[in-house]
Amino acid sequence: MRPRFSVVTPTFNQAHFIRGTIDSVLEQRGEFDLEYHVVDAESTDGTQAILRDYKGRLEWSSEADHGQADAINKGLRRCSGAIVGWLNSDDTLLPGALERVAGAFRDHPGLEWVHGRCRIIDENDRPIRRAIELYKHLRCQHYSLGSLLAENFVSQMTVFWRRETMEAIGLLDETLRFAFDYDLWLRLARRGDPVYIPTPQACFRWYESSKSGASFRQQFAEDTRVAERHVGSRWWPKARKQATNAAIVGVYEALAAVRRLGLGRRTSS
Repeated sequence: MRPRFSVVTPTFNQAHFIRGTIDSVLEQRGEFDLEYHVVDAESTDGTQAILRDYKGRLEWSSEADHGQADAINKGLRRCSGAIVGWLNSDDTLLPGALERVAGAFRDHPGLEWVHGRCRIIDENDRPIRRAIELYKHLRCQHYSLGSLLAENFVSQMTVFWRRETMEAIGLLDETLRFAFDYDLWLRLARRGDPVYIPTPQACFRWYESSKSGASFRQQFAEDTRVAERHVGSRWWPKARKQATNAAIVGVYEALAAVRRLGLGRRTSS
């Protein structure tokens, strides 16, 4: 029996990226069926004209929302596929990604969720941060719930899970601005370990004005609060999480300082 995928893309004013995102989904090939929902938050940059170009190939809506998690949940509620996931409108799937996910679920009948290796690219599709990609790849190969509580090394754009699992654990927490994905991973992890696909599955786009690029301090602060909520009163997981995230923020701040220094040198030359 061919599995049916449901993919959701939330978007707001990303006309310069969204066509690449959509094409990366619609061009997937394999022994599966595909349902694709794009949820637009009333963009004003021409996004809706682009979406009209895909008439008959995807479903889309444009309406106000209460944040990214709300938009994704709207799309997830419309999904009918057995396997679901979401892809942000500046990220892309790599060729063969969905077929590899389908294969993982076929090979592991009791499996509830899957994730995979992820490349990091800039706004011009150039590979960046290869050391971070390799680090996360190594972390994913030695997965445990304890390690996930200490650090969110799962790349969102590679994650797919069973719709029946979603019905059991619920949708995204709309009170969270950044770490709603991490909260979902921890809920999924309580039900069982994922399968990791070591082949690159997707590209995460990082750039200065992106949500991750502009707000990493707030992101990791919320990430820490989510982990603390899941570990309860146990002090050691809390301390480990706080130390890990403090180290990551320090690395990000150092990278930001290097970028500023490089920009200053180019400007003065």
